[in-house]
Amino acid sequence: MHFRNGVFIITEDDHCPLYNVREELKVSDGILLLPAAKPTCLTLAKDLIEIALADSSYEKYSQGVTHKAKFECGGCTGLISFEYKKDKEFATVQMKLLAATERREKILEIKHFAGLLRSIKMFKVLSDDDLVDLATLLDLTDFPWQFPITQKGDPGNRLFILLSGRAEVIDEQGVVLAELTKGEVFGEMSLLSGERVSTTIMATEPCQVAIMSQKNFKHVLNRFPTLQVFFYKLLVSRITKMNEQRAEELSSGMVGQVSDISIVELCQMVNASQKTGRLHLENNHLRGLILFNEGELVHVEYNNHQGKDAFYEIIGIDTGRFKFTQGLTPKEKKLDVLGGFMGMIMEGMQRLDDKL
Repeated sequence: MHFRNGVFIITEDDHCPLYNVREELKVSDGILLLPAAKPTCLTLAKDLIEIALADSSYEKYSQGVTHKAKFECGGCTGLISFEYKKDKEFATVQMKLLAATERREKILEIKHFAGLLRSIKMFKVLSDDDLVDLATLLDLTDFPWQFPITQKGDPGNRLFILLSGRAEVIDEQGVVLAELTKGEVFGEMSLLSGERVSTTIMATEPCQVAIMSQKNFKHVLNRFPTLQVFFYKLLVSRITKMNEQRAEELSSGMVGQVSDISIVELCQMVNASQKTGRLHLENNHLRGLILFNEGELVHVEYNNHQGKDAFYEIIGIDTGRFKFTQGLTPKEKKLDVLGGFMGMIMEGMQRLDDKL
């Protein structure tokens, strides 16, 4: 059985749960190499094996132009398109040496990046091998002085880790709300809630920032439970600080529009402030109810569903009204917790992504 060598690059990503645009897929001397630090998708592996076994050419020559073959993999919840990039082999000894040098430099670059991550408190619990894997999932970006790292209104689909330098959180009037230094993490609120970035963060001196995509963030949380705990604690701390005024209002009840504050943010706020009460929701002709006991979810009902399924559906609401009232009945206080709050939020956001 002969497998043809080939390097393929992902050109399109439509909700693939694992892989990103620009990542490479390789068949080399009968060995399949998928993106580093990622799980192996058996559907994609099967497709690549069939491609490497097929007699059809990776390239076609027509009217004086070489066209690269394009392929698709769509056997799960998402779809990726990829095209032939090049064969593994190089024509000359000089090209082979150059490729080997580039690989060594890439490995050294990743190891250096992993060393930078080691100095950040949240990563100290990871092994050296885990840090190298993590470094392959992050992009290291330099931001010059007075350059915006994030801007209000940007899509909330990236996590930022400040590796060096200083930055400031500023409002629309240019007032400084907070200062960020080495080791600070930001962007997780928008990443988890699906909302757009709510504030602008400006580099006040040259900064090095590690940036992680939403897809890789979810993969990291699943692979490294210790980081999931870190982000859960960070989320609780951030909500407590940034929503202190709103949390105080919950003691006497709060009414508002879902378009002003998302269901995810509302639930995070109640959870962080450990409130006990009921959150009523009205969305056109539908009614929803979420019961909290000391911040934990104990009952959810919406659109003829109850429990976790109702919660996963209810957090997708983006219009309507809400009202939070304090207190539960003695019977309601005895209800069991539905599940880990952070885990349910992550699962709900994943389901929302899969529907898009």
